[in-house]
Amino acid sequence: MTVAVVVGNPRPGSRTLAAATYVARELSGAEPDLVVDLAVLGPALLDWSDPEVRGLVEEVGAADLVVVASPTFKATYSGLLKLFLDRFSTTGIRGVAVPLMLGAGPAHALAPEVSLRPLLTEIGATVPTRALYVVDDAHDDPAAYAEWLAEARPRVAAALSPTGVPA
Repeated sequence: MTVAVVVGNPRPGSRTLAAATYVARELSGAEPDLVVDLAVLGPALLDWSDPEVRGLVEEVGAADLVVVASPTFKATYSGLLKLFLDRFSTTGIRGVAVPLMLGAGPAHALAPEVSLRPLLTEIGATVPTRALYVVDDAHDDPAAYAEWLAEARPRVAAALSPTGVPA
């Protein structure tokens, strides 16, 4: 199984990156094979002919499991993440995707469900779980993820299984 993490925080090495990597590890039982911290790509995201970005799009699209994460900006995902995801066709992500957003407080807890989840399904991903929202201050607290992980693990495993049944 190939696992990728895509993070649309404009700060490299962000809390969003830490949260997404944690979720990927918890769902797969291993470190992600690919981590795309979009902040380090900078202006290359605006160049549709950039070979590095094109290669990352291909790798993410081919991954079995992709955790797609963003901080919450104005009740939605970052423009940086949008720049990257705009490169995917309607069949661009062929695996399972997990939408994850971090925010300052609970007021925007529905943001990943109403904005990021539909975008991921539009570009071909299978999204077998509800989206995950984590309050920034709790990004490094396993308890903030525990209930969601308990619900998500069997659904993600079933979606990744060739038989549709968790192993």
